[in-house]
Amino acid sequence: RRRTRVRRRACGEVKRTQKILAMSSAAALSPAALALRAKLTAKVQNRRSRMSAKVVTRAAVAAPPGVSADTVNDAINTVRFLAIDAINKSNSGHPGLPMGCAPMGYVIFREAMTHNPKNTKWFNRDRFVLSAGHGCMLQYSLMHLTGYPSVSIEDIKQFRQWDSKTPGHPENFITDGIEVTTGPLGMGICNAVGLAMVEKHLAGRFNKPDCEIVDHYTYCIMGDGCNMEGMSGEGASLAGHWGLGKLIVFYDDNHISIDGHTDISFTEDVVARFNAYGWHTQHVENGNTDVDSIRAAVNAAKADPRPSLIKVTTLIGYGSPNKSNTHDVHGAPLGKDETAATRENLKWKYGEFEVPEAVKAYMDCSEKGTAAEAEWNAKWATYKSKYAEDAAELESIMSGKLPSGWEKSLPTFTPEDKGVATRIHSQTMLNALGGAIPGFMGGSADLAPSNMTLMKQFGDFQKDTPAERNVRFGVREHGMGAIANGMKLHSPGIIPYCATFFIFSDYMRCAMRIAALSQAGTIFVMTHDSIGVGEDGPTHQPIEHVASFRAMPGMDMARPADGNETAAMYKMAVENSMNGAPTTLALSRQVVPNLAGTSMEGAAKGAYVVQGAAAGEACDVILIGTGTELELACQAGAELESKGKKVRVVSMPCWEAFERQPAAYQESVLPAAMRAKTVSIEAGTTFGWAKYAGASIGHDDFGASAPAPILYKEFGITADAMAAKAMSL
Repeated sequence: RRRTRVRRRACGEVKRTQKILAMSSAAALSPAALALRAKLTAKVQNRRSRMSAKVVTRAAVAAPPGVSADTVNDAINTVRFLAIDAINKSNSGHPGLPMGCAPMGYVIFREAMTHNPKNTKWFNRDRFVLSAGHGCMLQYSLMHLTGYPSVSIEDIKQFRQWDSKTPGHPENFITDGIEVTTGPLGMGICNAVGLAMVEKHLAGRFNKPDCEIVDHYTYCIMGDGCNMEGMSGEGASLAGHWGLGKLIVFYDDNHISIDGHTDISFTEDVVARFNAYGWHTQHVENGNTDVDSIRAAVNAAKADPRPSLIKVTTLIGYGSPNKSNTHDVHGAPLGKDETAATRENLKWKYGEFEVPEAVKAYMDCSEKGTAAEAEWNAKWATYKSKYAEDAAELESIMSGKLPSGWEKSLPTFTPEDKGVATRIHSQTMLNALGGAIPGFMGGSADLAPSNMTLMKQFGDFQKDTPAERNVRFGVREHGMGAIANGMKLHSPGIIPYCATFFIFSDYMRCAMRIAALSQAGTIFVMTHDSIGVGEDGPTHQPIEHVASFRAMPGMDMARPADGNETAAMYKMAVENSMNGAPTTLALSRQVVPNLAGTSMEGAAKGAYVVQGAAAGEACDVILIGTGTELELACQAGAELESKGKKVRVVSMPCWEAFERQPAAYQESVLPAAMRAKTVSIEAGTTFGWAKYAGASIGHDDFGASAPAPILYKEFGITADAMAAKAMSL
């Protein structure tokens, strides 16, 4: 009989649901269990039927009353010249996009968006993503003009300089008010899909017929380069499938890339492609000056339940007499002479970095943003009084304050518990956390039955069931990773996970790196973690992958050995997510036993003694194992002890967690003086292990197609090989 000790939250139906999920197959099929499951399912379905999945729209975008066309035009030109002047001063940057996109940027920030520059964390704000991140002076100029304290005129003047608030691409961890970090083309639109997806999810889950508390849009500007990158298609396809009607994307159709005119490599009909994705599409033919058409397009987008693409044809570097419509204005300053010519051409009488007083007064959105937030706060107070239970869940998601005792939902194991693959343990943890944490949600790249990532108490997030928490990403790893990052950066209490085979992390590495850089606490669940994949062969067998993520700054790379360690690594991953750090979990296909010496408390330290000489005691040799190879290290340790050696066996599920421990603890577990007498074992490359071990057992070449036990034997990844290596030191 299973003797897993499961510490569960003592709260009504969550507890009863978890009890069913933890039952044996026989118990779960008993009449009582089936009746309870049916009752819970009926309640969930009844609640879903009350959820509003409709698109909530706001007032139409229109020219502000009493404001002259000249003032609007001056505001647009101010955006252009702040960008020109900053890029000239830094002698670095991309002026073409800000000059061409200034009119659409003006409409978005001044007229369409509901945002409070004085409170960039207001939950119900509209979000903006500049997918074409190289044009970031557009965003910095608009943020400065609309009243964001994080971007002063001095910050504009320090564009791309050391320790400035205006780096060369938008960085959410540097500039308050930037939602996501963009730069790699195509990444931003996928982030925007993630932001819009969470809005739809929370609206479907928490809005009431008499109180629609979640109601905001996600705006995005993308360019030709974003459209060329395949990941943008992955994200756009999902947005259409999900019916993300609050996502409005502007496509800056300027026909220029670094190589020159796009007709040398990019001639597809982008609008037709987005139509095929299920988007609402429009074309503004003159994005340089036709502000009314941009306004009308936004209004039409808001009136349609589908995600919207607004193709806006612009002249890159608009206003520059000699460089507009050329690649010369894409990524280099205009220079003194061309700037003077542009000022004359646009009849701009103001000096460098000068903002006309009328523009300064008109563009500031602080007052209307504060009023919008106050109105929402009043609605939130009403919601809390009428729907206290739902409000508590939404409050957790908005604030990032997790329910007390959430970690007690994670089970512990003893050696008597049946051994299973760590991917199976992972499924247990996902289901436990899904019941304990309101914002825990995610899914797999069409591998849920293999990754074991379905939360059994929830259905699928789909267009018509947005309140559900299992996300079906399809075979779209790169888009999936970036969408999950956007999900995380929507609200502090959203904890997204996304999953695939570890080998296919290669498809999504860029998104994983951006997660680490931008402090997006996404949990990357990677199963089939080594040559233990077996018969599928070297195309599916990770070799260098664990080492490569250990080398990635800001990423915790975890490889647990059994149930206790898997629970510990999930606890760490949730804590990391709340502290702005992603985690990659490498999980096995093959079965592993629950080892006698493992514990959640020890694994949380990254490395700890599981067998033999205790930390701080003298010993003859130290053996280190991770994941499925920890069992081999324990067997090798027992063999060496039978030969009279005093051995310490150390499990090291997470290097990064170990390196965060006090120096005295690190020295007690892995003394520097013992490095030459330390052997590591891991079914992958030995690269990097010299940091801790004088000798390493592993495999530094591609794998092969054969049953896993044969591969381990042929590649010399065995307990006998480890013991022999230790005896030779």
